[in-house]
Amino acid sequence: MEDKVIFRIDKESKDKFYNIARSEGKTGSFKIRELIASYVAENDLSVIIDDLWDRISEKISLKGFEIKDIEKTIKEIRSSR
Repeated sequence: MEDKVIFRIDKESKDKFYNIARSEGKTGSFKIRELIASYVAENDLSVIIDDLWDRISEKISLKGFEIKDIEKTIKEIRSSR
């Protein structure tokens, strides 16, 4: 379900934005949704963290570590605090 968002923008910027969107063959509303989706994708911490964990997992597996090694290391670090 789509929801509405209302915001204020000066007329000159709005007109330029809509003209640029039309030159791309898109509506202003579509372009705004596209920009917001892109912004969220680039700044959503859960996606960033998931990607980080994926890269860490890949590097660990390349070095021959196993889950038990990671758990052991975490326990050692926590106990040394």
